[in-house]
Amino acid sequence: MIIEAENISKLYGSDENKVIALDRVNLKIAPGDFISIMGPSGSGKSTLLHILSGLDRPTTGGLFYDGKEIYSFGDRELSAFRRRKIGFVFQQFQLLPVLTAKENIMMPLLLDRKQPEEAYLAQLTELLGISDRLTHLPHELSGGQQQRVAIARALIAEPDIVFADEPTGNLDSKSGGEVMELLKSIRGKLGKTLVLITHDHRIAAMADRQFSIEDGILSEVTAR
Repeated sequence: MIIEAENISKLYGSDENKVIALDRVNLKIAPGDFISIMGPSGSGKSTLLHILSGLDRPTTGGLFYDGKEIYSFGDRELSAFRRRKIGFVFQQFQLLPVLTAKENIMMPLLLDRKQPEEAYLAQLTELLGISDRLTHLPHELSGGQQQRVAIARALIAEPDIVFADEPTGNLDSKSGGEVMELLKSIRGKLGKTLVLITHDHRIAAMADRQFSIEDGILSEVTAR
């Protein structure tokens, strides 16, 4: 799936109160890309991720997935598109405390009234090292294990692309490093596109393509 952002801007307020969160951003994401977007707090990186992933609409510009402008979709169609094509990993694990790890992982499929392929679920949880934790509740898991469950949940519907918003922000450096290595490994083994935002130079440097954003202006730092 090719994703193209064309001249995307996001404005808040008007006249003297106008804030330009994104300023004419252009970005092309190819299948299998691993992209990092780094910037300080308030730079526009979270706004950009939300727009690229269909969570927020731009003020101007277009966002195309394989040539289809997804913001031309109605709300229900856009919601279904996100569930089926896009995976999300957030800084907050956002696991439901009354559900087991397995039940949390399966939640996106249940919302779509689907059942998981047990072989794929087994492969995924084995890759993430949590196959022996599936009956545990979130409070019985470490922070790193909870994020691994969240990653499995992001991947269970077999999306084309995964967006990660500060995925190591709530973890210590050791657990954070392990989670990033897992994301890189899974991205390669399962052939996923990965876009993450971070304020950590070390994490940003793991990506094949590195971008920085400041005052809503996106620029590519390096490409390998």
